[in-house]
Amino acid sequence: MTANSAPTWRERLGALASLGEDRRRALYLYVRGAGRPVGRDEAADVTGISRAAAAAHLDRLVDDGVLAAVFAKPSSRRGPGSGRPSKFYETVLTEVVAAVPERSYELAGELLAAAAERTIADGGPMADAIAAVGYERGTALGGEHGSIEAVLDATGYEPVRGADGAIDLGNCPFHRLSRGYRGVVCSLNGALLVGALDGCGDASRRVEPVEPGDGQHACCARIVPREA
Repeated sequence: MTANSAPTWRERLGALASLGEDRRRALYLYVRGAGRPVGRDEAADVTGISRAAAAAHLDRLVDDGVLAAVFAKPSSRRGPGSGRPSKFYETVLTEVVAAVPERSYELAGELLAAAAERTIADGGPMADAIAAVGYERGTALGGEHGSIEAVLDATGYEPVRGADGAIDLGNCPFHRLSRGYRGVVCSLNGALLVGALDGCGDASRRVEPVEPGDGQHACCARIVPREA
């Protein structure tokens, strides 16, 4: 997990697996609650385990992207060796949400909230705001990832390339929401995909609406070659 980037689906699953161990979860909760960097000695004392065990669990939480390690000189240390920096730990993730198959309900919630805020500010139709924010996020994703395949992989669509050059989407990242609010969610989804194609400069393909849940399509859209 890179600095200032949102964790990927696999990274979120890894974080959840890491927190499934009782002692690691206790250490994480303590560091999160402390609101400041915590050293190995303090973590061991609080959780009642050895310093070596605490260090191993804390470093595992760092490896899994849940905590970050920082080095500083303890203010309480005096005498020989007091100038040597010690390892401390601070929280990176304050919450971890993951689903199997991958879902992107946080993305949907963020975009729908942005659309509602835009509607209140501008007084325009909500449908137009949904289409606009979906397209804008799609163009940003296209510019970030560089290809529609990379965008689809990163956002959990599970793309499957067909023999005709089309890309079918094996997963709907907004599945549960689409069951209750299909018109809204499919409009948002379509705008996001159109924006993604434009954002990565792909003029050779387009978004084709399809009927989801018919035994063939998991999503309301697919990516197809643009007709000559």
